[in-house]
Amino acid sequence: MRNQITCIIIDDEPFAVQLLNSYAEKISFLEVIYAGKDVFQAMGILSTQKIDLIFLDIQMPELTGIEFMQTVKKDQNFIITSAYPQYALEAFNFNVIDFLLKPITFQRFYKSLEKYLQWKEQFSESTNSEDLFVRADRKVYRIPFDQIIYIEGLRDYIRIHTTEEKLMVYENMKDIYHKLPKGKFLRIHRSYIISIQHIRVLEGNFVELQDSTQLTIGETYRKEIGDFFKS
Repeated sequence: MRNQITCIIIDDEPFAVQLLNSYAEKISFLEVIYAGKDVFQAMGILSTQKIDLIFLDIQMPELTGIEFMQTVKKDQNFIITSAYPQYALEAFNFNVIDFLLKPITFQRFYKSLEKYLQWKEQFSESTNSEDLFVRADRKVYRIPFDQIIYIEGLRDYIRIHTTEEKLMVYENMKDIYHKLPKGKFLRIHRSYIISIQHIRVLEGNFVELQDSTQLTIGETYRKEIGDFFKS
């Protein structure tokens, strides 16, 4: 038996809300916590409880879907419901599982939900694995931890430098650090997380990595780094 999936439906069109809500009611493992047009009420719900999935329209009067996604937590998952396909490219910069183009049939709605379940299963399996799963360029990438050299923070994005490639991911440093195995990575600066196994030289307030990259150790992190290498 599948675990319950909690969801929110946000759309400024009453018919669209009613339609999606009726679709959700047909699916036994999908629980609708809120369905309506009030984006601020939805934000209040998100601040007090974990919601697995949000069905979100793009064009809304008070706050657009893009603005809404920029406001809430970066690890929140969305399925976009819109009549405007031109927003698809921008929407996929966020944790968007699927883009449903209106009018939406039940079959297409259910297919997007299955896509979410497959994504969720894939990521849950990665929790205790030797790999990091990230979303970039509308794809899910599997990166072995031992290939990661360092991670660079760039405001709302991070750049993952690996032995094979560089990936730009919509994520923040705090969240990505918690996804990395303890004892294998160190945060040395507000903008840098390094792989311990890829350290070549540690000298003073600088670290040189195996790919010859030299990074500054931030003042806030110097004592922690020093204690780590003394232990």
